[in-house]
Amino acid sequence: MKLPTPDSFRSRRLGASLQHALRLAAEGRFEEAETEARAVEAGARRLRPSGRRLAMTWYARTTATAVACAHGRGTEVLAEMEALVTEMDGAAGSLRTLPLLVRNNRAAVLGWQGRYAEAEAEGDALLRDLSRLKHLAKVWRLELSVLDGLAEALCGLGRPEEAEAIARGNLPRAEDVEGAGAALHCTLVRSLNGQGRYAEALAEARRTTPQWERGHAGKLDLVTAAALLGLDRREEAEAAARQALAGCETHLHPSHPRRAEARALLARLTAGPGTAL
Repeated sequence: MKLPTPDSFRSRRLGASLQHALRLAAEGRFEEAETEARAVEAGARRLRPSGRRLAMTWYARTTATAVACAHGRGTEVLAEMEALVTEMDGAAGSLRTLPLLVRNNRAAVLGWQGRYAEAEAEGDALLRDLSRLKHLAKVWRLELSVLDGLAEALCGLGRPEEAEAIARGNLPRAEDVEGAGAALHCTLVRSLNGQGRYAEALAEARRTTPQWERGHAGKLDLVTAAALLGLDRREEAEAAARQALAGCETHLHPSHPRRAEARALLARLTAGPGTAL
């Protein structure tokens, strides 16, 4: 979601508006951010045909769909993302990262829909494509997001050991990157839960975490609750699950799958100790 506006646009009205949209998203004001990005798209389309018009349109649409995904409305914009990837095929220069950003968000939505094998395949393909763009600035930040998504898909496929290896192997270089460190940290805890290593998962969950993004609301509390439930510490697990749900309800759209996941976990916890994990 943190898409850099090209230097040549920063002093211009549309570029400034796009930067404002990104700031709104960082504050968790996702609907306002998407509205702003859509306005930039409309403004860009009114420019006379040029490379600048095309670039601004692509940046605006990429930002709008990324914000929608962060808010939890990825399914709504899935078709738009697929069309956008096709439209941007053959993008040159610094614009080459844009279709990769959209594909990464699309892979996350596939994971939300339980299409883990497709998400894994897209993650592997993205890593291959990114390896050819190492010379571009900040590509490694996108790579961290792709790796986290791949690890999430592996957890969904019942391969938590592989997910753990990815998370542990990339945490050191992600620790100082806003959002990336927190995401990989949560995925590591999830992978440990998936292996039944609940004590280790809880210890990892309670380790000091890097700064998180609003789109990660409830994520750490949710995996913490799962670890506590695995240790049969149900009262603590219920408190963590309630905290996860509260965070999701504050920051995320009602259709975000994390909200449903938090509700389901809370329902299991309140149903009684005989409920299976």
